[in-house]
Amino acid sequence: MAKAKIEPIEKYGLSKKDRPRTLFSKVGIVGCGSIGQSIARIISCRGIEVVFIELSEELIDQAIQSIENQLDRMIQRWGMTPAEKRSTLSRIRGTLSYKDLSDCDLVIEAILSKTRENSVGVRKDVFRKIEQHVSPQTIIATNSTTLVITELASELQHKERCVSLHFSTTSPESRTLEVARGLHTSDEVYSKVLTFGKLLSKVVIPVDESPGLISVRLLCVLINEACQILVESIASKEDIDLTFASSLSTRQGPFEMADRIGLDRVLRNMDNIYNEFGDIRYKANPLIKKLVRASHLGRKTGKGFYEYDKNGSRIKAPLFK
Repeated sequence: MAKAKIEPIEKYGLSKKDRPRTLFSKVGIVGCGSIGQSIARIISCRGIEVVFIELSEELIDQAIQSIENQLDRMIQRWGMTPAEKRSTLSRIRGTLSYKDLSDCDLVIEAILSKTRENSVGVRKDVFRKIEQHVSPQTIIATNSTTLVITELASELQHKERCVSLHFSTTSPESRTLEVARGLHTSDEVYSKVLTFGKLLSKVVIPVDESPGLISVRLLCVLINEACQILVESIASKEDIDLTFASSLSTRQGPFEMADRIGLDRVLRNMDNIYNEFGDIRYKANPLIKKLVRASHLGRKTGKGFYEYDKNGSRIKAPLFK
């Protein structure tokens, strides 16, 4: 009896090009430092493909390794299985070319810059490069909170597709996502971004465009005041943190938060908001500037308000009194 010929079924399916796309099936990220890494991990964990741009293959490898380390810590806390880790990593890849953003539904700018003046120029250039390689329907966002999206999008052909999208990375458990529209942002784009936040299981906070949005403005004042209390020798930094965390049922005090964020980033945020509003509340305390000048930037350098081991765990012995 002749053996029946079995035809492959692949030719009867839709090609990848013709398959229907979900609203957000691929997201691009420009800049994959600590913030970009957290954003990539959060998005990929929800089953969305992520491609990020870095300046060198070495930085790409470092970013992937750092994301893998984050996922390992989640496994240790029973927040993920090894199989979920492999699946999450398989959806993340790095590239050196903006051309690889061409089929993204959303591209998030998450670069780092030391000064506001330099930051605005660099970010505008990034926005222009993104627009050259994506479709007119692709949404372009910034994760910056202290720079307004209207200014960053001012030189684009399609300004209506730009928003500010702030992922809070102060706490790994944070579920909020602040979304601010610019003067040109269309209702359709804003609605899609709100949907994107819900796809990530985030509590979406719509805010009016303003430097610092909600979280960063509050945090800058909090950290400044904590520094002033410390400088006046009213209490030790350990007791200030303990009082705040215990009284308000938070996991961290202001100094622990600052070290986690990075004191250079805290200083940059304060400078940007102070330059915008001119309000003394946002002027960085000299203690913060002193630590930044000494390159004591927090967890990432091993020293900040506190001292940390190579795994980022706090060493209980105080760095200074």
